[in-house]
Amino acid sequence: MKDREPDRSSDGPPAGAPAPGGSSPRPGRLPSPPAWLVRGLRPQPAPIPWAAAARAAVALAAPLAAGIAAGLPSYGALASMGALSGVIGDTADAYRMRLLNIAVPQLLGAVGVTLGTLVHGQGWVAVGVLTAVALVSGMISSIGSVASVSGLLLLLNAVVGAGLPMPQPWWKAPVLLCLGGLFVLVLTLLGWPLRRRAAERSAVAAAYASVAELFAVAGTPDTAAYDARRHEVTRALDASYDLILARRAREHGRVGPMVRLLAQLNALIPLVESAPAAHRHGRSSRSPEVAAAVRTLADAVASGRGGAAEPPGLPPPEGPADRAVENALRHAAAVVRSPDADVLAEDRLGVPAELGVRARRAARAALLSRESWRYGLRLALCIGVAQSFVSLVPVERSYWVALTVTFVLKPDFGSVFSRAVLRALGTAAGLLVAAPLLASVPRGWADVPVMMALAALIPVFSARGYAFQTAAVTPVILLLSDVLNQQGLHLVLPRLVDSLTGCAIVLVAGYLLWPESWHTRVGDRVADAVEETARYVAGSFGGVAHAERVRRRRRLYRDLSAVRSEFQRALTEPPPAGERAAAWWPLVVAVERVVDATTAARVRVDHGAPAPRPEEVAEVERQLYELAEGVRSSTELVEVRAELPGDERGVLEPLRREVRAARAVASPNASP
Repeated sequence: MKDREPDRSSDGPPAGAPAPGGSSPRPGRLPSPPAWLVRGLRPQPAPIPWAAAARAAVALAAPLAAGIAAGLPSYGALASMGALSGVIGDTADAYRMRLLNIAVPQLLGAVGVTLGTLVHGQGWVAVGVLTAVALVSGMISSIGSVASVSGLLLLLNAVVGAGLPMPQPWWKAPVLLCLGGLFVLVLTLLGWPLRRRAAERSAVAAAYASVAELFAVAGTPDTAAYDARRHEVTRALDASYDLILARRAREHGRVGPMVRLLAQLNALIPLVESAPAAHRHGRSSRSPEVAAAVRTLADAVASGRGGAAEPPGLPPPEGPADRAVENALRHAAAVVRSPDADVLAEDRLGVPAELGVRARRAARAALLSRESWRYGLRLALCIGVAQSFVSLVPVERSYWVALTVTFVLKPDFGSVFSRAVLRALGTAAGLLVAAPLLASVPRGWADVPVMMALAALIPVFSARGYAFQTAAVTPVILLLSDVLNQQGLHLVLPRLVDSLTGCAIVLVAGYLLWPESWHTRVGDRVADAVEETARYVAGSFGGVAHAERVRRRRRLYRDLSAVRSEFQRALTEPPPAGERAAAWWPLVVAVERVVDATTAARVRVDHGAPAPRPEEVAEVERQLYELAEGVRSSTELVEVRAELPGDERGVLEPLRREVRAARAVASPNASP
C-alpha cells in the first residue's frame, strides 16, 4: 500500500496563539484586549471537584469554629490559615503523593513562621532575614514540585510571621499552623484504607484507555486528532509511571500489587510503539476491533480483576505493522489476564534511586544550578525591595506587599508578567466579594458558615486558572486576617494598594531588570529535543538494546511534552515574546512526527521489514544535527531544502519525508 503523505492541517499554533505580526483594531471600534490577557482570563474546562470542595469547607471552618467555642478566635484563625495552605497544596491523586504535598510544606512553613515571629517588629533585621529566607526558598523551589510548594510556604509563613503579631510564646504560631495542616491531612487520608491503591490502578487504566482512543483514530485522515490522542497517551504514561515508580521505590519485592501494576504498564509499551506503524502503514490493525480490545483491557485493569479474555476476532495481519499490533495486543492481554506472568520481566524505565542518592542529587542541583541561583536571587531582590519599601514608607499591615511578591514571582507556575497582571485582577475581584462580607457579617459564629462557603470555592476556582484561584483565596485570607486584627472594612482598600504595589515591584525588580525573562526558552528546548531525536534515530538502527530504546523514546516524549508546556507558558507573555514562541510551533509538531516515524520504522523492521542501510540512517542523523545547530544559533528558522537520497520503497522513506518537512519549516517573514 502506498504511504500516505502526512496531513499538515495541525501544524499551526493552538487556538488563541498570537498571529505573527499581530492585528490592529478596525477604525471606530475599541481595541480588543491582548491575546495573552484573554488567554489568562479564559476559564480552563474542569469538572467540579465535589469531594475537594467539601473537604476544604470542613478543613477551614472547623478550626475557626473550635477557636470561637474556646474563646480564642485568633488561635482558630491561625489553624485555619495552616489548613488553607494544605488545601491549596492537595493537588495529587495518589495518597503517598498527597501525604508529601501536605506534610512536607507544613514543616517548612513552621520553620518560616518561627523565623518571622522572632524578627517581628525589628525593622531592618527583619528585612535581612526575609531576604535570606527568600534566597533559600527560591533555590529549593528548583528541585521539584513538592520542594517548590515547600519553598513557597517557607517564605509565605515567614512574611506573615514578620508582619502580624503572633500569639506568644514563639512556638504557638507554628504549632497552630501545623495543626491546621494536620487536620487537612487527616481529612484527606480518611479514604486511604479503602482506596490506598485506587489512584495508581486508575492511572494505569487511564493509560490503557488513552491507547485505545489512539488506535480508534489511527489511519484516519484527521492527523490533528491522532496528534491530540498521542499527546494524551504521553500525559497518561507520564502520570502513571510517576505514580507507580514512586511507590515501587519503597517496595523492593518482586511480588505485590505495585509490581503487578508496573508489569501491566510495561506491557502497554509495545502497543504504544506499534501505534505509529499502524497509523502510517497498518491495514487490519486499523480495524475497530483493535481499539475495542484495548478498551476491554482498560476495563479489566480498572476493576483490579484478572481473567481478561483473549482479544476476540482480530483480523489476520497483512504486513509488519499489523503483526506488531497483534503481537503487542496479545502480550498485553496475557499480562492483564495473569499479571504474574510478567512480574520477572525487566523494568523498562528502571526503579528510582534510593532516597539518600536522590536527596544528594537534589541538594547538588539546588546549590550548583545556574537556574536555581538566578531564581533565588530574583526572589531575594524582590522581597528585599518590598520589605525595604514598607520599612521606609508607612504602609498599614505591610506584609501583604511581600505576600503578593511571593505568590507572583513563581516562574515554575507560569509567566511572571501575566501572573502579576492576573494577580491584580484576581485580587480586585476577591475584594469585591470580601467588602460586603466584612461590612455586614459580625465577627463570631456568623463567620463559620461564611468560611464554609468561601472555602468550598477554592478547589473549584483553582482548577479554572490563576486569576480565579486568587479571586477565591483573597476573601478567605481577608476574613481570617480580620479575625486576627479586627479591622473590618478598613482592610479592603489597603489590601488593593498593597497588591498593586507588590505587582509593580515584581514587574520592575523581577521582570524588567532580568532581560533573559523577556525571552522564551522554547528555541533552546526545541534544539535539545532535535539533538535527542538524532540520537534516538541512530540508536534505533544502531544496535542499541530494546529496553534502552524504550527509555530514550519515553525520555524524548517527556522532553517534547516539556517543550509544549514551555510553549503554552510563553504564549502568556506580552509581545514580542509570545509571537516569537508561536513561530516555533510548526517545528515542535514536525519533530514529534519525526519521532513517530522513527518508532514506526523500527517496529516494522522488528516484524519482518528489511532493515535500512547504515548510510541512510547516518544521513538522517546528520540532517537532524544540522537542524538542531540552526535552531540554536538563530532566532529565526530559514527553510532548507534537504536532499535525503535513499530507497523510495524502503522503511526509512516516511522518516525522510518527515525530516524534509522539519527542515522546510521557516519563521514568518524570515529572509531566505
